[in-house]
Amino acid sequence: MVGGFGRRVNYLPQVRPRVFFGFTAFYRDEKIFALLPRTRVLEPPNAIAFKLAGGPCKLGVAGRDPRIGFTELQKARWFTFALNTEADIRDTLAWLIRAHEAAA
Repeated sequence: MVGGFGRRVNYLPQVRPRVFFGFTAFYRDEKIFALLPRTRVLEPPNAIAFKLAGGPCKLGVAGRDPRIGFTELQKARWFTFALNTEADIRDTLAWLIRAHEAAA
């Protein structure tokens, strides 16, 4: 289910994919904003990851969604979004677009 997101993310402005330790990393200019699995998986295995900086409003919404996990790596907030059903695809794309906008 995760595989088709790479093509969709590539259509966003100023996006460049790079191979990154078993993942495809997506950058807006020089800022990384998303990771999609290639040969490695995230936890949970059916997840994508996105980086989202922002105020409590954005982070609060993410914290209330049970499909979203949270981690902090090198002072950056990373989230995972677990895709469990076809219905999750729309919400995943919405979070990837938010992460892309936050990377501007």
